[in-house]
Amino acid sequence: MRGSEPGRLFLPINKGGRIVGKAMTEQAVYNMLVKRASEAGIDHVSPHDLRRSFVSDMIDAGAGISAVQQLAGHANVSTTQRYDRRGEQAKARAATLLHVPVNG
Repeated sequence: MRGSEPGRLFLPINKGGRIVGKAMTEQAVYNMLVKRASEAGIDHVSPHDLRRSFVSDMIDAGAGISAVQQLAGHANVSTTQRYDRRGEQAKARAATLLHVPVNG
């Protein structure tokens, strides 16, 4: 429905299926997310959870932390790092990428 034009991810759609306006309110996004989460049987979700997932998924996919920082709109890279919730498995996978030659 949204198309490929740059802009907001979520846009208001009227009952006739037409995009109206330019942006949804924060409350409308929250209400939509809570409704969809409930339909999926998921408890306790917030729009901020999407932001955390976005950051972790981008880093996991190989995007550089600086690029993710900019995409997330964080002023400081340390904020972006705090959003990374991938855990110990991701760290272990990353450690396997480094080749350290051993003499002996």
